[in-house]
Amino acid sequence: MATFALAVFLLIITPGPGVLSTAGVGAAFGFRAGLRYVLGLFIGTNLVALAVVTGLAALILANPVIRTVLFAASALYLLYLALRIAFAGARVAFIAARGQPGILAGVMLQAINPKAYAVNTTFFSGFPIWENALVAEVLWKFLAINLIWIPIHLTWLWAGGAVQRLELAPHIQRRINFAMAAAMLGVVILAGYSSLG
Repeated sequence: MATFALAVFLLIITPGPGVLSTAGVGAAFGFRAGLRYVLGLFIGTNLVALAVVTGLAALILANPVIRTVLFAASALYLLYLALRIAFAGARVAFIAARGQPGILAGVMLQAINPKAYAVNTTFFSGFPIWENALVAEVLWKFLAINLIWIPIHLTWLWAGGAVQRLELAPHIQRRINFAMAAAMLGVVILAGYSSLG
């Protein structure tokens, strides 16, 4: 169980569309305004997890043409985000929010977020806990994931506002950008390796 909790923490806290956009909303609109967006992300990520658990995501992705198109689109989107972050210059490159997003925006982002599908597939298909109690294991995993997911996203929301108020040296901001971009590229490489395997 500890291994599962550690995997949840590491996979959720790494940069992806959800956490980066959460930080962007925090930077643009503040913590309180961002809570509605985070609620939407929360609903969306649980809907994605439910699609993975019930097999709906697998059914849709069983078609090789659909799977290839979605994988290519997801990989290109993640690569685009990585490049956008890496070459943002001397400003920390959280994804900028153009208008105050609400609950629906958060739900919709998770519905198209390739990291959400990959992470939830990893959580629910790996890390067996109880061999003969599948329902109990799935329910426990939902609980554990959400208990870790909520504080991580609230922290990213707070960090978005806090980092923008700091006056970090340009070289430190560039290093933060490159680290976030490297994490995004790692997701692309792992997804490509997984699809070939």
